[in-house]
Amino acid sequence: MTKLLSMIVAAMFAAVSLSAFAASHAGAQDKMEKKGDKMEKKADKMEKKADKMEKKDEKKGDKK
Repeated sequence: MTKLLSMIVAAMFAAVSLSAFAASHAGAQDKMEKKGDKMEKKADKMEKKADKMEKKDEKKGDKK
């Protein structure tokens, strides 16, 4: 009976440890996704800015 109890305790410890390990990695993944979203927004802004600059240069070229 004591062996069974010690095996149950060991199994529960292993299960809790693995679930905590998996949860910590899942949180890190969410942070990386947020960081990726921010980088995409910055890239979009930069692209729009470059388009505006190109249009401005084209207009200057037409006036000359």
